[in-house]
Amino acid sequence: MVYLVLSRGAWICGIGLIIGNLGAMALGRSLEALLFEVRPPDPMTHAAVSAVLLGVTLLASYLPARRGSNLDPIASLRFE
Repeated sequence: MVYLVLSRGAWICGIGLIIGNLGAMALGRSLEALLFEVRPPDPMTHAAVSAVLLGVTLLASYLPARRGSNLDPIASLRFE
C-alpha cells in the first residue's frame, strides 16, 4: 500500500517537473532577450530544485501512506 501511494506521488511529481523545467527553460530564453545580463537557465540549479521537490513529494506521500497502512480497513469503512 505504501509503495502504491509513493509511486503515484512520484509519477505526478515527475510529470510536473518535466513540464515545469521545459517551461522554465523556454521562459528563461525569452527573458534573456528582454532583460539585461540574464543568463540562460543553469542545469545544476534545475537539477537541485527538482531533487528537492521530488524529496518533499516523497516525504509528503510517505507520511500519510504509512499512517493509512496501519489502519484496519474494516474499521475504517464501518459507519457508526
